[in-house]
Amino acid sequence: MSEERLFFIALLPPEEVQQVATKIKEHFAEVYNSRHALNSPPHITLQSPFKWLWENLPLLETSLAEFAGQEAPIPVTLDGFGAFPPRVIYLNPLRTPELIAIQQKLTEHLRNTCGIVDPKAKSRPFSPHMTVAFKDLTKSNFRAAWKEYQNKSLNYHFTVPNLTLLLHNNKRWEIQQEFPFEIGD
Repeated sequence: MSEERLFFIALLPPEEVQQVATKIKEHFAEVYNSRHALNSPPHITLQSPFKWLWENLPLLETSLAEFAGQEAPIPVTLDGFGAFPPRVIYLNPLRTPELIAIQQKLTEHLRNTCGIVDPKAKSRPFSPHMTVAFKDLTKSNFRAAWKEYQNKSLNYHFTVPNLTLLLHNNKRWEIQQEFPFEIGD
């Protein structure tokens, strides 16, 4: 009997940006008692969490490798902070044509090749974000934290060379596999 596991697909920033984002997450844990964002590496979600049979993992990985092999690395600009009141604060990636296109193409590819569909995706547009606090951020701590962060300066430009599949290990999210974007290399 095979078991379903929980996965999601994302773009991960380079190590330097991961370190900065993780320090911000740690600040939220220490000052605002919001630790949940520390359960995953800093990322921009392209496909929200979905269940997939472990025995069918090779099919998913082959599909993602084929998809990434037909795409170019993705330029990303982080510009300040954003929020989804009253619980989420994030590093703000600019909503560029490249970021919108990769998410739309991936969504269509996963639907057509693997039957993966996010039921919530139809009712809400893709809003790229790199979460630093959510779920366990109380409303009062959100208000205090947002006062601290809403006008804070943060600016990074980088290119993401891989599509990343993450797996939940029942405690936190781990990188399962990375798939290089190969067009233009």
